[in-house]
Amino acid sequence: MRAALLQLNSSDDPGANLKVTLDYMAQAAAGGASFVLTPEVTNCVSASRARQQEVLQTEAEDQTLAGLRQAAADLGVWLLIGSLGLKTDDPDGRFVNRSFLIDPKGKITARYDKMHMFDVQLSETEGYRESSGYRPGSKAVVADVAGVPVGMSVCYDLRFAYLYRALAQAGAKVLTVPSAFAVPTGEAHWHVLLRARAIETGCFVLAPAQTGTHSATEGTARKTFGHSLVVAPWGEVLVDAGDAPGVSLVDLDLSAVETARARVPSLTHDQKFEGP
Repeated sequence: MRAALLQLNSSDDPGANLKVTLDYMAQAAAGGASFVLTPEVTNCVSASRARQQEVLQTEAEDQTLAGLRQAAADLGVWLLIGSLGLKTDDPDGRFVNRSFLIDPKGKITARYDKMHMFDVQLSETEGYRESSGYRPGSKAVVADVAGVPVGMSVCYDLRFAYLYRALAQAGAKVLTVPSAFAVPTGEAHWHVLLRARAIETGCFVLAPAQTGTHSATEGTARKTFGHSLVVAPWGEVLVDAGDAPGVSLVDLDLSAVETARARVPSLTHDQKFEGP
C-alpha cells in the first residue's frame, strides 16, 4: 500500500483551505498513492469560537467534505479526512471534531468523533479548552481500507494508550492519528508517543499534521508543530515531514505487522489484576 500524508497550514478560511488540499491530493495520486490522509481540522484552524460559528457547517452542508469526497472519486483513492470541525444540533451549540474515511467512489465508509478533549494549560499564555466548543465522541472505530483494518483516532487521543490497544486487539493493523499538535507538547512528546503506540500495538502509525502559524481572520493565530510521521510496527520512523507544508509518500509492507507481533506478542499477554 502506498500512502500519502498531507501536511497542511490551514487558515480559518475553509474555501481557501479546500483549494490547497485538493491540489495536494492530486499530487499524492500522481505519485501513486492509493491511500491519502489529511490532518485534524482540515477545513478550519481557528482559536476563535465566533469565527468557527461563522464558517463551520453541518456535515450535510459542509463544502470541504463534499469537495474531498468528489476528489477521492475523481482520483480513485481511499481518503482519510483527518477531521473536520462541524456544527451539530446539540442544545448547547457545541461542534464535533469528526474524522471520515472515504472510499474510491467517494462514499463515506466510516466516521469517528474525537473522544478525548484537549483541555490543558500549557503556560500562562497558552491554554486550550476544547470541550467548551466541541462535544466528545464515545465510540472507537476500526474500518476497512482496501482490505486493511484501520483504527481511527484524532490528536489528543494519542495520550490514551488503552484506545490503541483496543483498536489493535479488534484487528487494526494501521492506526491513524491526524493532528494539530501544539508546539510545546509536540517538541517534547510527539515522536516518542507515536513510536510508543506503534511498538505497543505492532501497528503502522500514520499521523498527518497541521504545521506552522495559521492565518487568522479573528482571534489569536494558532501555531502547530508539524512533523507528520509514519512509524513502522517495530518503532522505526519511516517518514518525518519536518515543518513545511507538502505531501509525503510512503510504501507500507503490511507483513511487517505480523513480523513485529510474532517477535513480541504482547497483545495476547493481558493479565487480570486487582487494585490498586
